[in-house]
Amino acid sequence: MNIDIDKNIFLEDIPQIDLYMDQVIQLFENTFNTTKRNEDEKVLTKTMINNYAKGKLLIPIKNKKYSREHLILLSLIYQLKGGLSINDIKSTLDGVNHKIMNDEGFELEEFYKSYLALYKKNATEFKEDVDTKMKDVSEEIGSSEDEQLKKVLLILSFITASQFYRRAAEGLVDELIQNQGEKKEK
Repeated sequence: MNIDIDKNIFLEDIPQIDLYMDQVIQLFENTFNTTKRNEDEKVLTKTMINNYAKGKLLIPIKNKKYSREHLILLSLIYQLKGGLSINDIKSTLDGVNHKIMNDEGFELEEFYKSYLALYKKNATEFKEDVDTKMKDVSEEIGSSEDEQLKKVLLILSFITASQFYRRAAEGLVDELIQNQGEKKEK
């Protein structure tokens, strides 16, 4: 099993100049091309970016150019969209977007560095967890040489773990939504 989980948009990958949409798409395609399941899969499209902008998942775009802040937000959206709905992503990033636009002391790049550090830890833990799950399946199924059954059990184990993490993330999103609602009431 070969999974390319070490791919991400790192701060040094983000140009110091603003980019046009086609350049943004090219950066994401070049970075995440090896993570696609098949050639037809798109990493990022104009429609996706426009929908993110219309849905206010991004801070406002100026002169059809995308800043470093936009690229960081798009990278976070890219990571979140694998497990959350667009509405949940919006709720998750609302506070970040608000801080970017209104909190002059907020350092988005420092926040993103923290995310990247956690990403690296998660990737290491994931690799170890995959090995553990493979051993668990072998122990559970015994000496059976039926590779199909082993793979089905491994798939079930991965999906179950994924659902647990998704539910935990959704619970945190619900807390963010509740906290935002309480702030609006005050």
